[in-house]
Amino acid sequence: MNSDVAQRILQHLRERMPGMIDMLIQLVRAESPSTVPQSQDAVLSMLGERLRRVGYKVWRLKGRNCGGHLYARPARRIHRPIQLLLGHCDTVWPLGTLKNMPVSLSQGMLRGPGSYDMKAGLVQMLEALEVLRAFDLEPPLVPFVFINSDEEIGSRDSTHYIRRLARVAERAMVLEPSLGLEGKLKTARKGVGRFTVTVKGKAAHAGLNPESGASAILELSHVIQKLFALNDPEAGISVNVGTIDGGLSANVIAPESRASVDVRVVTADDARKIEERIFALTPVTPGVSLQIEGRIGRSPMERTPANIVLWQAARKIGKKIGLELDQGLAGGGSDGNTTSLYTATLDGMGAVGDGAHARHEFVFCEKMAERSALLALLLLTPSLTGS
Repeated sequence: MNSDVAQRILQHLRERMPGMIDMLIQLVRAESPSTVPQSQDAVLSMLGERLRRVGYKVWRLKGRNCGGHLYARPARRIHRPIQLLLGHCDTVWPLGTLKNMPVSLSQGMLRGPGSYDMKAGLVQMLEALEVLRAFDLEPPLVPFVFINSDEEIGSRDSTHYIRRLARVAERAMVLEPSLGLEGKLKTARKGVGRFTVTVKGKAAHAGLNPESGASAILELSHVIQKLFALNDPEAGISVNVGTIDGGLSANVIAPESRASVDVRVVTADDARKIEERIFALTPVTPGVSLQIEGRIGRSPMERTPANIVLWQAARKIGKKIGLELDQGLAGGGSDGNTTSLYTATLDGMGAVGDGAHARHEFVFCEKMAERSALLALLLLTPSLTGS
């Protein structure tokens, strides 16, 4: 792809900015919290219609515990290897958030719940596909699209679809927002685990016969200290006890207590080791027992050789349109963690802005055309296998 064509694609997308912003406003106003499955209907319908307009055949896949998903591929069957475009349309914001956090556009920034994470990325994906159609450019790898509605709650319903697609795709581009105000691409993500530690003790009267009891709360205090001792900032390992509860009343030796634990790790090896150490916890208080549940549910997205090759290709492409791209490690997980287990993955291909899951959430509008052009040009990149 020569620089002249790249600049023409970028200019075309800049001219389409008013329409891109209008589409984003529509998507943001269609509130779609993960926990309200029926709220996904409007946003999935809009996305499906736009995909049909760029020549895609669209399937609406039913969800078991969510609002369902969209799977789309070119209506004309093309027998070539595929590349996967991946995103989600659900948000963390409850219905009614727009009343106190309305969509607004000022000083080149569009604000609103779900704008940055990640409805702007979905718009950029649609525009990338549109510009290829407008320029009559045929990607060497066929772009398949998958949009789920349960990413913010762990993708439990959609992960099996994502795995199947990742196994047959040569590469995956994830339209999650970029990293930081400078818009770094995400070439690594921490793995995420959730654990619950339940302590079983024995109740007794705190005044009459405390020696007959076994305090689950006392033991939990020891467990919490052991868990926090697993933190290793230099290795990127974080272990956090987020909530605790237990006991019956102040005058009763607590018969039960529990802690919920969040774990973040950078490598699969660290994930295995942390799991082993958590499950190896043993009580020190006489008369109590521990029940430990959980796992590292999302494996880390590591900088595999295939991922590095894809990142280097994106960086080279970016220079054709004046972008000096950098890479970064994200502390949170995404569906890119899953695809990276099976195929070359580049995450953070979505919006540039700030405020994911925060009230100041916003998107830099002028960056949307640039990032859409970057995606379009990356879609036109030949196979990188064996590079």
